[in-house]
Amino acid sequence: MSITTLLAIPLIIASLFSSCQKENQTPEWEWPEEEEQNKDNASKPKYIWVDAAANFPDFANSRENITRDLTIAKNSGFTHIVVDVRPTTGDVLFNTNVVEQVEFLGAWIGGSYQRYERTATWDYLQAFIDEGHKLGLKVYAAINTFVGGNRTSLGTSGVVFRDPAKKAWTTELNLTGGVTSIMDADKNAKFFNPVRDEVQEYICQILEDLARYPQLDGIVLDRGRFDGFESDFSTYTKQKFENYIGESVQNFPNDIIPPGTKVGQLPNPLPKYFKKWLEFRVKVIHDFMVKARGRVKAINPDIDFGVYVGGWYSSYYDVGVNWASPNFVTSSKYSWATSEYKNFGYADHMDFMLIGAYAAANRVYGQSEWTMQGFTLKAKEVIMGAAPVSAGPDGNFFYPNQVPAGVNVGEAIANSVDACINAGDGYFFFDMIHLKQNNQWQYVKAGIDAANAQK
Repeated sequence: MSITTLLAIPLIIASLFSSCQKENQTPEWEWPEEEEQNKDNASKPKYIWVDAAANFPDFANSRENITRDLTIAKNSGFTHIVVDVRPTTGDVLFNTNVVEQVEFLGAWIGGSYQRYERTATWDYLQAFIDEGHKLGLKVYAAINTFVGGNRTSLGTSGVVFRDPAKKAWTTELNLTGGVTSIMDADKNAKFFNPVRDEVQEYICQILEDLARYPQLDGIVLDRGRFDGFESDFSTYTKQKFENYIGESVQNFPNDIIPPGTKVGQLPNPLPKYFKKWLEFRVKVIHDFMVKARGRVKAINPDIDFGVYVGGWYSSYYDVGVNWASPNFVTSSKYSWATSEYKNFGYADHMDFMLIGAYAAANRVYGQSEWTMQGFTLKAKEVIMGAAPVSAGPDGNFFYPNQVPAGVNVGEAIANSVDACINAGDGYFFFDMIHLKQNNQWQYVKAGIDAANAQK
C-alpha cells in the first residue's frame, strides 16, 4: 500500500465501482463477551499507518523525528502505530538474514520524486518500538507481503533484480498481448507469484524474524494477495490449478479469463473455469495466511497477527482474497462465487483486521460500499464477528486538490472517526504523511476526542 499506489486510488475506485467457511468451524479468535463488544469508544484502538517510503526523509536517519511524530500521534489520540518495515522494494527495515536492508527509498517532496538514503546503523523497527512504548503506544510492524522489488524513475531495487533465482519466482500476467512476466510489464511493484511454494516459504522466514522481536506488539500483512486480476498465469500456476480441479484446461487462458479482461468487463457467458479459478486463488491466499499465522505464533504466541485489506469486498476477488468469515456465504450475495468460495474466508485466523474505507471526503456517511461508514458496515457484515474490525480513510482524499467543492475538510476528517469507529471496533488512518503534509492533526484529534466522549 505504498503512497505511489495510493495516489492513484481515485482512478482505481472509478474502475472498480461498477463491479459488482468452513461451516460450524470454531474461530481461532473468540469474540468477547457482549459487555466487552459494546465497550465505549475510548477503549477502542486507533491505528495510524507509517508508510516507509513517504516518511523516509524524516525517519530514515533520525530517532528524534520518530519521537517527535509519535508524540504528536499520541497527543492526537492514536493508540497503535503501524510501521511499514518492508516496502515494495521487498528489502527490510528490521533485523533478518533472509533479505537485505533498505539502502534508499524514493519519496515525493516539494513536487518532485527524490532519492533518500539510509546511513544510520541503528535498528529502524526497534527505534519505533522503544519510542512508541515510552509513550504508551502499541507498535505493529507491517510488510508488503508478496513483493520482491520495484522500478521507479530512480532506478530498480529489490531481490528480484539481484538474484536470478528469485526473479524466476515473479508473477506472469495475462495481458492483451499474451502471458507476460511482470519484470517486462509497465508496473512499478514487482510481485512474486503467491502460488509458488518457495515464495510462501521465503515470506514465512521473513515473518519469523519479525516475530523474534520480543517487544513487538503485532504484525500486519499488506499486499497479501495476487498482483491483480491478470495474475498469475504461469505454467506453474496452471498445473497447480489443474491438480486442484482434477482435469486439464485445454484452452488456456481463455477458458479461465480471456487475455486483457478487466474487472467489471467480464464476458457473458463466463468462461468455463472462471468461478473455479476464483475459488482456487482465494484458497491459495487462505492457506498461506493459515501457514503464516502458524509460523509467527510458533515463535511468539502472544503477538497479534492481522491484515490490511481494501474494504471493497464486492470486487476484491480480483486480487484473489476472501477476507470474510468462512461462515459468510459469498455465493448467496455474489454471482461470481462458487458455493465453496466461502470455505476460504480467512477472518477467523486473524487477531484483528484493518479495513481501508477509502471513499472521497464527501462520502463519509452511508450504508453501502464507497462510503467510509458503508465500507465499515460491510466489513462487519462479512466478517461476522470472527475478528475485530478497525476501518478508516485514506488521507490522500483530504488534500486540497481532492476535496470536492463545498466540503469542509476538517469536518470530513473528524466525521470519518465518528462514522468508522461507531460502525466498527476501532479506527484506522492511512497515512501519517498526509496529516503531516497538510497539517491536519487537529482535525483527527477533534474526531477522536469527540468519539471518546461518547457513551
